[in-house]
Amino acid sequence: MTAPAPTRRSGRWVEHWDPEDEAFWKERGERTARRNLLLSVLCEHIGFSVWTLWSVLVLFMGPEYGLDPADKFLLTSVVTLVGAVVRVPYTFAVAVFGGRNWTIVSAALLLVPTVAAFVVMRPGTSFPVFLLVGLLAGVGGGNFASSMTNINAFFPLRKKGWALGVNAGGGNIGVPVIQLVCLAIIGAGGGPRVLLGVYIPLIVVAAVLAARFMDNLATVRNDTGAAKDAARDAHTWIMAFLYIGTFGSFIGYSFAFGQVLTSQFGRTPLQAAYVTFVGPLLGSLVRPVGGWLADRYGGARITLWNYVGMAAATAALIVAGSQKSVALFVPVFVVLFVLSGLGNGSTYKMIPGIFQAKALARGLTGEEAVGHGRRLSGAAMGLIGAVGALGGVGINLAFRQSFLSYGTGTGAFVAFLAFYGACCAVTWAVYLRRPAGRAEAAPTADTDPRLGYAEV
Repeated sequence: MTAPAPTRRSGRWVEHWDPEDEAFWKERGERTARRNLLLSVLCEHIGFSVWTLWSVLVLFMGPEYGLDPADKFLLTSVVTLVGAVVRVPYTFAVAVFGGRNWTIVSAALLLVPTVAAFVVMRPGTSFPVFLLVGLLAGVGGGNFASSMTNINAFFPLRKKGWALGVNAGGGNIGVPVIQLVCLAIIGAGGGPRVLLGVYIPLIVVAAVLAARFMDNLATVRNDTGAAKDAARDAHTWIMAFLYIGTFGSFIGYSFAFGQVLTSQFGRTPLQAAYVTFVGPLLGSLVRPVGGWLADRYGGARITLWNYVGMAAATAALIVAGSQKSVALFVPVFVVLFVLSGLGNGSTYKMIPGIFQAKALARGLTGEEAVGHGRRLSGAAMGLIGAVGALGGVGINLAFRQSFLSYGTGTGAFVAFLAFYGACCAVTWAVYLRRPAGRAEAAPTADTDPRLGYAEV
């Protein structure tokens, strides 16, 4: 039995929190939850910007820096890798330190990579130093995991989809925003230190606002048992594989788009910056649409057809690369970004539905089924988010190897096409070919025969 939450006398701790109670929600719950959501989006947004900082800094790094395309892709791979790994501890930090407290800490930590980049960003700095500073920027990737965990606790079940969609989309938009700021600075003749100088005070403001207006929920507690149970469930790792294809593509292409344009198509940093922000921007904005479509038609169906579209777009990119047609390459790459955003929404929407379906298949009903599904899906989201982000590492390493071997990114796109084909096969085989209960030894008497993963 879980011990009652101890009373805390310091900081902004909320001892009683029951968003499922309509009266409580209307009286003060909704107002408090929305305030925390707004500030969570701000801090996560800046976290994404810092995480993808090096995707734009490399555009400033001309021949005088002594780095070839392979070096730059390795640099962005290191940043992505750290951002993926730190998502696991960040997921559980909310329950250890409190949502408000950890938001302050995680926001303030963004100063470390930003100030470090400000110091070293000049010709003559060695590549190992750039790698070390890039590694520090990876902490920005963890903010997503802690932010989603924190906001998930504030909202009732009937509003979680909307709240998590807004939180995730608002954070993802940090990617195109920093690219737009980069475009403005390059267009004005400014250098990389100007870009960094813009973000340092923004980080301070975000941390101060979080300290002043956010809240900790005393009712949130670590449930290591849930994490272990989620890790043992095959669906956690199946969904992590699918999320590699969607979010991994989104973050990986966000880092790589500008470099491919400059390295393969000979575009200048300014020319690249004019278009690189469009894909991440649209991909962020459509993420809630993917969740809405999943609500209406079933997440597995939307995810399957989304992967079919991603495969078709990738095939078109292979053609564009072989014909050296930037006029075809850019719009198709933007379409691929949009599809990755839709897939982010549909795959993430599947997670709670899958565990709810498994609870019903076990014969659980009502609040017991809801509680069981919520417990496992919450723990699984952290693991799935971390593994999914590793897809960005794979994309940048694939581009690095492709440019080393062939001098273009076409080889990498061939590998991505094969991967999307595998995602189509897995989605169909696991979630559409057979109804729920497939993973169980035998359906129980209480299992709903109409229940199917296709509906999640």
